[in-house]
Amino acid sequence: MVYSRDFSQPDRVFEMAGLWSGRVEIGAGIAAFSRHQPGWRWSSDARAPGSEAWCQTRHVGYSIAGACHIVLSDGTEFEVAAGSVFDIPPGHDAWVTSEIPWETIDWVGTRSWLAEGAPSTGVLATILFTDVVDSSREVRRRGDVGWSDINAALEERTSDLVASFGGRVVKFTGDGALAVFDGIGRAVRCGLVLVAAAPHLGLRLRAGIHTGEVETAGEDIVGLAVHETARILALAGPGEVLVSEVTRSLAGGAGLEFVDRGLQELKGIGPRRVFEATTTPKQLD
Repeated sequence: MVYSRDFSQPDRVFEMAGLWSGRVEIGAGIAAFSRHQPGWRWSSDARAPGSEAWCQTRHVGYSIAGACHIVLSDGTEFEVAAGSVFDIPPGHDAWVTSEIPWETIDWVGTRSWLAEGAPSTGVLATILFTDVVDSSREVRRRGDVGWSDINAALEERTSDLVASFGGRVVKFTGDGALAVFDGIGRAVRCGLVLVAAAPHLGLRLRAGIHTGEVETAGEDIVGLAVHETARILALAGPGEVLVSEVTRSLAGGAGLEFVDRGLQELKGIGPRRVFEATTTPKQLD
C-alpha cells in the first residue's frame, strides 16, 4: 500500500500551449500539479473548437505561486493569488495575470478536465496480482538472507511463467508481482500455475485477476482497474485465484471452470461479484 507520493513521477502528463500538468493517483484519490504560463487563458488556449463557451469543470485546489483572474458566466469576477485555496464552479473563463507562472495543486476536477483535453491512452488488459500469504511470518522464519534468496527464486519463476503464457511482468512488489496479459484465458491459467508451483518453494501464494482499461506510466500501469485487481487479491486465501465477474464472463470459451463466491465488498470501490478459478494445472496441459 502506498501512503505518500510526489509529482516527480506523475502517472500522466498533459501538455498544451502555455500549460503543463502532471497528475498522480493514490488510493482512490487523484491530484495534479499544474503550471500555467503568463498570458495563458482557458478560452483561447484550452477550449476545444466548437465546445462550450465556458469551462464546465469544477476546480478545487491550492494556488502555490502567481495569480489567475476568474470570470463566471453570471458575471462574477475574482482573483486567485498565491496562498489561496480555491473552489471555481463550472461555467467560467480564467487567465493568468501574474508575470510568473500560476502554479496550482488541484484535487477536484483534474480527472474530467484533463480527459477532455487529451485523447485517452488506455488499453484493455487482463491484470494479474500475486502475493505471498503471510510474507512477514516467512521473513521472520527464514531471516533476511534466507527470505532474499527464496524471494529471488520466486521472482525468477514468476518471470518465466508469465512470459511462457504471453504476459509481461510490470513490477515486483516485494512479496508478489503485477503482470498484464492480452489474453484472458492465458492470464487465468498463469495464475493457477503460479499458485500451484509456490509450495515447491515452501511458500503459499494467492492471486487476483481483473480485466479493464489501464494507462501506461513509464514502465508501470495505472487506473481504477489496477486498484480493483488489488482489492480482489486481498479477498483471496492461500492457493486461491479469484477473478472478477468481467474476467469470468470474457473467459467463457477458454475451457476454464469457476465457482461463484458471491458479491464481495471491494474497499473504496463497492460490491462486486467474484469467482474462484478452480481448473487444476493438470487440466491445463
